[in-house]
Amino acid sequence: MSRPALPQVTIEAKVDEATAEDFYDLYVETFGDLATKAVARQLLHEHEFMEEMVDERVQKYLAWDEDGRAIGMSTLTADLETVPWISPQYFAHHYPDHHARRAVYYLGFILVRHDRRRSRIFSEMITQIVDVLVANRAVCAWDVCAYNNDVLRLQDNIETLLHRVSDVTVHPIDTQTYYRASFSGRRPGDRA
Repeated sequence: MSRPALPQVTIEAKVDEATAEDFYDLYVETFGDLATKAVARQLLHEHEFMEEMVDERVQKYLAWDEDGRAIGMSTLTADLETVPWISPQYFAHHYPDHHARRAVYYLGFILVRHDRRRSRIFSEMITQIVDVLVANRAVCAWDVCAYNNDVLRLQDNIETLLHRVSDVTVHPIDTQTYYRASFSGRRPGDRA
């Protein structure tokens, strides 16, 4: 039995509209259910996604099957201003040498079409991203919601893969914890 061919991964600065629409459908299919599993919004709105697809500051790692269909995507940027939910000042303060060399990166997302998740697509995209990070002796950050950590063990899988392809140390740098309070009425005797 022959092994399936590795996916083709291209690195693009801009993605044309038709391709971006195909990838947006895949993006929603991949991350859409997080709307009810994570407190923080995990999904870019369509206009935000489309803007990112043409923003040349964000590198797009695109995976294609043997018929040229979109099956995976990762985004990586060294321009932290393109990531609205993080503080570029945090990274400049904590990693001044890397910041001065423009070697602080943010991994926006990684997605693989559901029926291809057991293939080597995820690994191939990460390996190509790691090549860039190693070449630049970079610091790279990313975020993983609690659902993906606790249920899918995504962080463990990412870290295992990173250690397999590079000499790297991985540490959490921050946590955002959401709280809720459920009110059922006033205590007897409290002022109204």
